[in-house]
Amino acid sequence: MNTLRTLSGLVSWRCGHGGRFSWVASFACGFLACASVGACGGSKTLGADAKAVTAPGGTKDQSQWPADDHSLCAWRDKPELEVSESAGPGALRPNVRRVYKTFGDFESRRKTLMCREIDTNLDGIKDVVRTFNPKGEALREEADRNYDGRVDLWLNFVDGRLAEEDVDTNNDGKPDVWKFYANGQLQRVRRDRNFDGKPDIWEIFARGRLERVGFDDSYDGHVDRWDRDEQLKYEAEAEDRKARNEMMNAEMAARQDAGGGGAAPGAESSDAGTKPPVKPSKSATPPSK
Repeated sequence: MNTLRTLSGLVSWRCGHGGRFSWVASFACGFLACASVGACGGSKTLGADAKAVTAPGGTKDQSQWPADDHSLCAWRDKPELEVSESAGPGALRPNVRRVYKTFGDFESRRKTLMCREIDTNLDGIKDVVRTFNPKGEALREEADRNYDGRVDLWLNFVDGRLAEEDVDTNNDGKPDVWKFYANGQLQRVRRDRNFDGKPDIWEIFARGRLERVGFDDSYDGHVDRWDRDEQLKYEAEAEDRKARNEMMNAEMAARQDAGGGGAAPGAESSDAGTKPPVKPSKSATPPSK
């Protein structure tokens, strides 16, 4: 079957089944399952499983939290930075740290958030960190989603907006899924099926929908086949035809408003300033001999 649906439709169609799109579906199924507990991409929402997991060196006994919380903000021994700590929901001790830096002088003096880190599963170990530029815009985020003590999610921002999301799905400390965004919309996804550090699946999106998928079945760095969404292609062509028809109708309406009466371009009209030639009358007096 060559016709792709949207990614969600593809997942519902292929999750738990084999077939041509089994690799895409297996990845997508995992991501949807991860998203269902809010653990994929940025801030995490704690579920029952997350609350039960403890990072190496951590403990669920908040009174016994370690002195070293594996801070990711690099704030120690930097007197120019100001540190603020607070306790989030369910925390008996501070589990959120914010690091500020002051910029400017006199009236332009301002304090800007430079780093924020959170212990989301309340085991005394920080597992999510986000850094900011002097404007207060997000720069980068790193997260340990499975609480094994290693970062497995990397987010990069441009002008404060998400531009790239890298994910480690096999817990080897290296990303094997790369997602690219433009203006808040997912544009491309690259996946590494055999975990050699190089992509072998390429997903292309258009208007938020999966348009085509390329597969490198020989793992030589080149696409061997493309599977395309024929329905999306048909809709795009239909929209293009509609736009052309609307443009033609607008041009005809403009000519009618100008007095052209909808005549085809290049056709002569008596309103154009020229008069038709006058035919001689049959009753005219013949010339004298």
